[in-house]
Amino acid sequence: MSAVLVASDLDRTLIYSAAALGLTMPDAEAPRLLCVEVYDSKPLSYVTETAAGLLDELGRTAVFVPTTTRTREQYGRIHLPGPAPEFAICANGGHLLVDGVSDPDWTARVARRLADECASLAEVRAHLVRTADPAWLLKERVAEDLFAYLVVERSRLPEGWVKELAAWAEGRGWTVSLQGRKIYAVPKPLTKSAAVREVARRVGAEEILAAGDSLLDADLLLAADRSWRPGHGELAETGFVAPGLTVLPHRGVAAGEEILRAFLAAGER
Repeated sequence: MSAVLVASDLDRTLIYSAAALGLTMPDAEAPRLLCVEVYDSKPLSYVTETAAGLLDELGRTAVFVPTTTRTREQYGRIHLPGPAPEFAICANGGHLLVDGVSDPDWTARVARRLADECASLAEVRAHLVRTADPAWLLKERVAEDLFAYLVVERSRLPEGWVKELAAWAEGRGWTVSLQGRKIYAVPKPLTKSAAVREVARRVGAEEILAAGDSLLDADLLLAADRSWRPGHGELAETGFVAPGLTVLPHRGVAAGEEILRAFLAAGER
């Protein structure tokens, strides 16, 4: 299975916050959970114990590449079961980590593309701050000097605001994604798929398997030979399909288990 590269999104794909677990069964039948992330001294993200065992097996039998929109600092809080991955992708492809260290050549390549192909972060951030309403805006953040995001009160977010923002961003070479309480504005050249292709080139992978739940994962799933998405998330809401994509009916943390089983089964063929 060493010729197989497995690139997977993390949040709401493999790992889940308490709010995203989706435990619909009776309490007595709920799976045992393993905490894989602590933030501000509090448990934040979980996998099932079964998923933990599957992750350990996957890390020992394939080139497993965590592929996340998280910053390097946010990714560093996660402690997945199994061996530490040699490669990881953070900031939606902006940073390619090799043994935990950002690859400077990749970072420079990304910076050149962003400068050449899209509006500046400063322009987009200024628009976000100017148009967001304090009535529903909780936080405004910049990630790795690469993209921006807002943390919002979803119940107060006006219908249509995200679509208006997406239309404005489209003409400037940026894309917009709403995930939970966060609205991301990301340059179009900043993609998970580009970084995954670079890892595949370096390791000589013959096949790429991928999974994800959000619009920021769409390019990753399209670039994979085979891919999976759960029954929740932006991609499920929009009915996203792609060649080689399997749509799983599972939602919440149960979907994480099924995705890992699918990765392992696909690699054994």
